[in-house]
Amino acid sequence: MRDIIVNNTKKIRLFGRTLLAISIATTLAACGDNNNDFSNIETPTTPEPTPTTPTQTAIPAFDDDGTLSADIRWTTYGVPHIKADNLESMAYGVGYAFAKDNLCVLADQIVKYNSQRAKYFGPDANPGSGDAEHLINDFGFLTLGIRELAEDNLPRLSANSRAMFQGYTQGYNRYLAETPVDEQDQACAGQPWVQAIDSVDLLTYSLGVALLPGAANFLGPMFLAAPEGESYLPTPASTQSTETIASKVALKIAPNVQLPAKNPQEMGSNGWGLGSDKTTNGKGMVLGNPHFPHTGNLRFWQFHTQIPGHLNVTGSSLMGLPGAVNIGFNENVAWTHTFSTAEHFVVYQLSLDEQDTSGLTHTVDGAKRTIYEKPLQIDVAVAPGQTITLNKTAYYTNYGPMIEVPGNFEWTAQNAFAIKDANLPNFDVVDHWLAMNMATSMDEFKQAFKDYDGVIFNNTMAASADGEVFYIDDSTVPGLTATAIEELTTNPLLIQTKAAAGFTVLPGFLSAFDFNQPVPYEQAPKYEGTDSVQNSNDSFWLTNLSSPITGVSPLYGNVEYQQSLRSRMGQKFIETEAGSDGTFHPEEVENLLLSNRSYLAEDILPSVLQMCAAQGSDPVMVDGESVDIAAACDALGNWDGTMNTLSVGAHVFREFAFQFSNNPQWETPFSLDAPVTTPSGLIQNETTLQQFARAVQVLNEAGVAPDAKFGDVQFVERSLPDGTASGEKLPWGGAHNIEGGFNVFNIVAGNNGTLLPRHTYAPLNNDTIMSEEAKGYHINYGSSWMLVINFTDEGPQGRGILTYSQSRVYGSDHFLDQTQLYSQHPTLRDMYFTEEDIAANTISELTLSSEEN
Repeated sequence: MRDIIVNNTKKIRLFGRTLLAISIATTLAACGDNNNDFSNIETPTTPEPTPTTPTQTAIPAFDDDGTLSADIRWTTYGVPHIKADNLESMAYGVGYAFAKDNLCVLADQIVKYNSQRAKYFGPDANPGSGDAEHLINDFGFLTLGIRELAEDNLPRLSANSRAMFQGYTQGYNRYLAETPVDEQDQACAGQPWVQAIDSVDLLTYSLGVALLPGAANFLGPMFLAAPEGESYLPTPASTQSTETIASKVALKIAPNVQLPAKNPQEMGSNGWGLGSDKTTNGKGMVLGNPHFPHTGNLRFWQFHTQIPGHLNVTGSSLMGLPGAVNIGFNENVAWTHTFSTAEHFVVYQLSLDEQDTSGLTHTVDGAKRTIYEKPLQIDVAVAPGQTITLNKTAYYTNYGPMIEVPGNFEWTAQNAFAIKDANLPNFDVVDHWLAMNMATSMDEFKQAFKDYDGVIFNNTMAASADGEVFYIDDSTVPGLTATAIEELTTNPLLIQTKAAAGFTVLPGFLSAFDFNQPVPYEQAPKYEGTDSVQNSNDSFWLTNLSSPITGVSPLYGNVEYQQSLRSRMGQKFIETEAGSDGTFHPEEVENLLLSNRSYLAEDILPSVLQMCAAQGSDPVMVDGESVDIAAACDALGNWDGTMNTLSVGAHVFREFAFQFSNNPQWETPFSLDAPVTTPSGLIQNETTLQQFARAVQVLNEAGVAPDAKFGDVQFVERSLPDGTASGEKLPWGGAHNIEGGFNVFNIVAGNNGTLLPRHTYAPLNNDTIMSEEAKGYHINYGSSWMLVINFTDEGPQGRGILTYSQSRVYGSDHFLDQTQLYSQHPTLRDMYFTEEDIAANTISELTLSSEEN
């Protein structure tokens, strides 16, 4: 067993020579004292699915007179308030208003999930490189079959879902058809791939988004999957002419497929629900603070919908959700979400039947199962105005699509691998959020989670008008058998494999390891009461510090482990930063959210300054270089401890924090007796001194003065429609995870999920986000839709801000307005919910009717 222990400092190559070279049972049998060959495991019987009865409402779904009609009023900062008398008309208004602000993003995503990127953009993300990124995208989503699933299942969706898909797409198409090209977003206006869409397109998109934390990260491994001796490469369709086949000969296909990351877009968030025991007025309060990319396919968009007598909800959603609010509030309940630590898929190791030399037979419980083939076909642009058609074979098992990663998960004569995603498919998304939007009490809000399983990868924190709080991680998690969970948590081989791969790998030769449905509501981690719930992307374990949650499936995440600095800051706020009466007022919560404090600094800054004083003017030797740290120490001595725009020396501490994180020198180690206050304290030694000196080296290399104001170092700069830098740099306050911030921001230089052009500045190295070219931190990720909702005797009162603004249309009135507001002074703004407030702040309005089409 010694050879499967992985050195974390080296690239993982576990599977090629150990676990996956032979079957798990054989490996275990060869491990001396560990003779578990799984012979003790009984084949489970397939449980009968428990029928659920979704909550029935009287809300009108479809328009009944043949004319869709919605009243839209835009208030300050470009927020639309849409009123209609049925869901179809409401979604019609939402789709129109959304397209006005974000047409290009959704158009790009429709192309992506419809497997048409290569058709419009050629085979490669970097033309001519052979990276085959667009081929991988298109064949990958065809392999997952989301378009086919949408076509087959759209008629089977609830009336509410169908009405919202239908209305939303008509509104989107209305905007596209009637808006002159020169008035559209110039990042995509007039492009051949910007086309009218239908309900199947939008449902395909929804099914694809559900796979973001799972199978969508395995498109490359699906592309490479082929039996031993067979080529994975696509081939030209035989119906093509000799000339077009000749074009294929020059088509270089050399993808670099590696072990997928679990959360490649680094989705994160903070969320609180405060109940009657924790609020000054004894009613509920919610803090929402998702940390998502500011560009690309995960932009939030704010809106308010009303269907009199049935629906009155406001908040913000990721694009493409046809009329339901992801994070927001109604008259009765407010809620927010954070990205869950839960796993949503399992990779299965198949034991192949060696008698089948084709490699297309594996065994389950001793019975033979076929690995079956499916032909796929896409169009690929190879020259201006010229496309060819490529064919490819995808492979499937009873678990799902086959995958292959060179050096890790390889398809050999003995073993192969398949992925099974609990979100493939997930048709509950719209119904689930709509049920939350319509909840008239906390009991009805909880019922939404009992009836549906559409919250695909999120924790949920909620508070009600009467002061109840509720937490649940009801993200879609594989419902493993007790046998599988026992082996996964006790078998050394499976434990080590998961640690090395970053996700669960189970034997596929026994059905006892399979799952048939997601974990049901009753078994999901949850908490309810009148005190508080919180999450900052650690697991469910310490949702409520006084009542740790345990005893749930390990696929939801860990328990009894060291928390992130951001989680500890959130816990510190809740436990120690209430007002003098021990309760929170909404202004206090907003001030904490925007305080831009650093947990790490509040713990170790005095020790760092002591270390500086002891070193004095003497330089520090680092890798043979003499580094003068005196100026950086002086700047740090003048730092106010926050990451605000006027703070001096904040970036010095950030760079030290980056170095410190590589080899933390904690004085007090982590203790389960103090899980949110340990580890703590700084050991002042040669290691920490050199870490500080390395931080100074980063600043020197970037040409950034240590005594610069933080707003001169950290900034937001938008791209022009062609993707070049605008040149307008807005000072930006806010912390980073590395120093234990709560209101955090970051840079994401890689893929943002779209092909829309944008500029970024590359960091100096992997130990910093500082860019020499930018002379600082170019922020394009982090706190996005920020809000504090407080229930009062007069109803809900909300304040919020969309930090990157409502519209991505360069030059529009609402392209930078909220961004400038945040830059000038981090603050939230009033959210308009009552008729009186909406009327008083309306800046434009429109009655949208399909009769005018």
